[in-house]
Amino acid sequence: MFRNYLYVSGTSDTIPAHFAEYAKDVAERFVPKGGLVVEIGSNDGTLLRAFDRGAVRVLGVEPARNIAAMANAAGIPTLDEFFGEAIAGEIAAKHGRASAIIGNNVVAHIDDLHGLMNGVTALLEERGVFVAEFPYLVELLEKTAYDTIYHEHLSYFSVASVVDLASGHGLRLIDVRRVGVHGGSIRVFISREGEPSAEVENLLAIESSIGLRSGRPLAAFVETVHRQKHDLVRLLAEIRSRRHVAGYGAPAKGNTLLNFCGIDRTILDFVVDRSPLKHGLLTPGTHIPVEPPERLLASGIRDTLLLAWNFEEEILRQQEAYRSRGGRFIIPIPSPRVV
Repeated sequence: MFRNYLYVSGTSDTIPAHFAEYAKDVAERFVPKGGLVVEIGSNDGTLLRAFDRGAVRVLGVEPARNIAAMANAAGIPTLDEFFGEAIAGEIAAKHGRASAIIGNNVVAHIDDLHGLMNGVTALLEERGVFVAEFPYLVELLEKTAYDTIYHEHLSYFSVASVVDLASGHGLRLIDVRRVGVHGGSIRVFISREGEPSAEVENLLAIESSIGLRSGRPLAAFVETVHRQKHDLVRLLAEIRSRRHVAGYGAPAKGNTLLNFCGIDRTILDFVVDRSPLKHGLLTPGTHIPVEPPERLLASGIRDTLLLAWNFEEEILRQQEAYRSRGGRFIIPIPSPRVV
């Protein structure tokens, strides 16, 4: 599934800015001069480009051959392989062990989590750190972000589950940060030594207080998801009865929402997306054509469903001309609203 991939980090303005802060944080805290930073699932190298390559060495591991080629062409050394214990050993033998290993929005995609952690322990130097970022289960439940649930995501992490995974491999969760990207994520810091920070203890206490490990919050989540679907479908039907509607963004998460809510070409004329890799394709299951963003302004359509709602601020800023002509965006999550 990941050998040919269509998501490219660099097509968003928000993600490169987020990665610049991310790289600065990791480099200053954990990577000495000349240290090696390895990124698992490095995509087009956007995050690794944010490191000062005069001060540290970087290496990407990206299984999508088409996107690994982009990264190499941009000067980011990238192996077009799946990360695991064998590849980790090869990297260590050729480049030395890593001061930092990063897994950004990739750990939830990996079926063999223990194989991943075996690779991390084989490649990580004694005082090194494994930094991973992924959507946070508590945020998913609180924000009714059910569209985050799709085929690529095999795991939905709580802090407690990260503690369990790390401890099974002789590692410790020493720090965690809540970050706003992708609707609410956590960045975890895992190493061989060190004590849990106050934030680790704080989030563990929050998870315990809501009964997360018992699954107690899930029943309320299910009810809220069905209410969101009902409200969104009703709103779109009311608008569509009077005029045409388009969609903005063709992310994987958007297709969960489209299919669950039964939104197809009878509701949306087309969707637009900034990634040229998606233009001329159809949304899976609902078969809505994907076109360049310029199509939106040229169409004269006034109402647009924002499928990439996690980039709301960026997209509204980019679409000032559309909005100035009376264009409106329908934000579906956590509950439908029009802006």
